[in-house]
Amino acid sequence: MTELNTPNAKAVLIEQPTLRFMLSHPLHVIALGFGSGLSPFAPGTFGTLFAWASFRALDAHLPPNALLLLILLGFVVGIVAIEKTGRALGEIDHGGIVWDEIIPFWGVLWLLAQVMGDNVLWQGIAFALFRLFDITKPWPARYYDRKVKNGYGVMMDDVIAALYTATALTIMLVLVYMGSHL
Repeated sequence: MTELNTPNAKAVLIEQPTLRFMLSHPLHVIALGFGSGLSPFAPGTFGTLFAWASFRALDAHLPPNALLLLILLGFVVGIVAIEKTGRALGEIDHGGIVWDEIIPFWGVLWLLAQVMGDNVLWQGIAFALFRLFDITKPWPARYYDRKVKNGYGVMMDDVIAALYTATALTIMLVLVYMGSHL
């Protein structure tokens, strides 16, 4: 884990955030994915699963434009929430901070819904691809992960993973379409 090297950072690194810590500030609730980041095992995967479930619920009740606006606002609020929570935890990209998984994956699912509607199979493929790109961090995601140590950098490495996911999904969908129309 990398500690923050800023004068305002707490010197203590909190290994595992607690429910009490999360509930101590509304921005912690957001950054920790409404509790999904409290998982002691694979919090990023649990955060992405939460993103999938919450997107399905939101998509059923909000028009596409409202959901897109929520995603864009979530990106901006996420930068602030991650910055505050990362400083409080002693590590800007703490594993329990999962809002950076949630918002970009919502973006992938939003794009997919515009093309495929509510298709659980393709959403599952998107989940697997997003986790792959989030874990492997292909360029330039790796740059943001290693060099940009603030809320924006934490969000951006996952936005880039989402862009790789959307690109891979597009290629797969085109191949499936072409294969079924030959």
